[in-house]
Amino acid sequence: MVKSGSNLESVLESGRFAVTAELGPPKGTGVKAIYRKVEQLKPAVDAVNLTDNQTAITRMCSLATSALVRQAGVEPVMQITCRDRNRIGIQSDVLGAVALGIRNILCLSGDHQRFGNHPQAKNVYDLDSVQLIQTLSGMRDRKKFISGDDFSGEAPLFIGAAANPYADPYEYRVVRLAKKAKAGVDFVQTQAVFDVAKFAHWMESVCERGLDKRVHILAGVIPVKSVAMARYMRDYVSGVSVPDEIITRLEKAQDVKEEGVKICLEIIEQVRDIPGVHGIHLMAVGWEDMVPTIVDRAGLLPRPLL
Repeated sequence: MVKSGSNLESVLESGRFAVTAELGPPKGTGVKAIYRKVEQLKPAVDAVNLTDNQTAITRMCSLATSALVRQAGVEPVMQITCRDRNRIGIQSDVLGAVALGIRNILCLSGDHQRFGNHPQAKNVYDLDSVQLIQTLSGMRDRKKFISGDDFSGEAPLFIGAAANPYADPYEYRVVRLAKKAKAGVDFVQTQAVFDVAKFAHWMESVCERGLDKRVHILAGVIPVKSVAMARYMRDYVSGVSVPDEIITRLEKAQDVKEEGVKICLEIIEQVRDIPGVHGIHLMAVGWEDMVPTIVDRAGLLPRPLL
């Protein structure tokens, strides 16, 4: 039963294979780029993630960008990180998001500020990501703040989180997901999948614990458009596992971008066959115009109208 009024929840609860994508808010106040990217993504996705100062770089806030995206006709997934706000600010933003018709919220710890453009900033981390899920769950199910105080109105939320099948210690990854499920998460979007075999092994453990019946799992997918991008993710992005054979394929390709799309399509095809996977999350950083092509070539169009 759909509880939040979220289109993404409707797609997932109906048993259809969901497609979400990512959109980074601008480093400024202009909205033209947002609307342009929304028009590119609109026909191909069920919802769009709006990142919250991703990589600790200051951008337009996820709340405002989510509202703009919703006005443009695409369902937003508003990201909230624990890095920048305490429980007062977070709960206030959630109330505002609900009032603006935002139903999907993704709970994240957030990249450490040393990676961004304000490395001297103080982090907050008043809550961790599991506690943030518990906070939203309490607001939705009991209409209560963390303090125990009631608030007026409803908070119909579809609560999301991230999951990393590759991070160390590997054995703890499923335990971490189980904690988020217990806290009240409804769906998770995973770190980018390149090593499909290792991801499939993680999914076996997920299914053995019955977590796939409690949480909708969307496999993260990144279309790689250069050899340098693939090498960077392999060597410097924590928790991403890029097999050497993918690097080799890109190095030997005459058309690297087309080869990157082919690899992406192969990964999508493989993860669709893995039990417990309910959708994909496309992270086409700076390549949003390619998302409709990828979704079409993957045989995932048209998207359901629910």
